[in-house]
Amino acid sequence: MNECDIERTRMHGRKVLPWCALLAGALALSACDNAGDKTAGEQLDAAVARSERAADEVKTKTQEMAAEARAKLDASSAGTDLKNAVSDAGSAVAKAANDAAVTAAVSAGLAKDPDLSAVKINVDTDAGKVTLTGPAPSATAKARAEEIAKGVQGVSSVDNRLDVKM
Repeated sequence: MNECDIERTRMHGRKVLPWCALLAGALALSACDNAGDKTAGEQLDAAVARSERAADEVKTKTQEMAAEARAKLDASSAGTDLKNAVSDAGSAVAKAANDAAVTAAVSAGLAKDPDLSAVKINVDTDAGKVTLTGPAPSATAKARAEEIAKGVQGVSSVDNRLDVKM
């Protein structure tokens, strides 16, 4: 493998980062909406739908880019170590996109609940493990938050660290 092949592979790997930034921006912008005559519920549903679409688009694009990178490496005379590095990078990006989609889906589910939508619950996801932090209005609401999170596809476990505030 010559230096041009190595540099071309590095440049292609750098293209993944803007897609991660796009996901973060799309999720942030999904909260912004010109409300017009929509009810709070309609605004929430629209924001949730936009977040889910943005996460799905980024996930799909990331998977396409990873597949393209693997195909290019397979077609070239690149070494096995470089192929593995690119594959690992693609997997890491896909994992991050999956975690972002899970976080968005859990947050959307919590926002739809009348007791939980009024409080700020932080949702963090790492490899499918969801951690909930923040206040809960009651023990029942805390348990319901955990059940909502467990019901989201891609969640492997839930660490419920919500504090009941009465």
